[in-house]
Amino acid sequence: MFLHICLSLACIRGRRAIPFARRNPACGRNMNVPVPVATVGLLFFSNVFMTFAWYGHLRYKGAALPIVILVSWGLAFFEYVLQVPANRIGYGHFSAAELKTIQEVISLTVFMFFSAFWLHEPLRWNHVVGFALIVLAAWIIFKEW
Repeated sequence: MFLHICLSLACIRGRRAIPFARRNPACGRNMNVPVPVATVGLLFFSNVFMTFAWYGHLRYKGAALPIVILVSWGLAFFEYVLQVPANRIGYGHFSAAELKTIQEVISLTVFMFFSAFWLHEPLRWNHVVGFALIVLAAWIIFKEW
């Protein structure tokens, strides 16, 4: 799946949809993926890699720092493999400010689940309120004034 997405990104045409199979013979059917869906999907998976690269090692305090850095760097590679195409695909449909806002909201959403399930840290009310204010900020950015 990951390889299919990466190979298919070369098939980008227009601003409305991405024909994922047009030049990829590995897939037997044509699928048109709307730009917002492709952008948000790639940003979501990019943020999963980013979160594990930045914070995943906190569960392993005894691991040697050089090893942690190398593993994190390796995970960050896959973050960039997804992040750069996401921004390339989304830019034009979204402004740069909107892309960054989408990325931040996804990042915080992924981090909330990561923090609770990987690090076993409780999500407190002030975290939820703070994240809600960021979502409100995103709404303000996307609102046509």
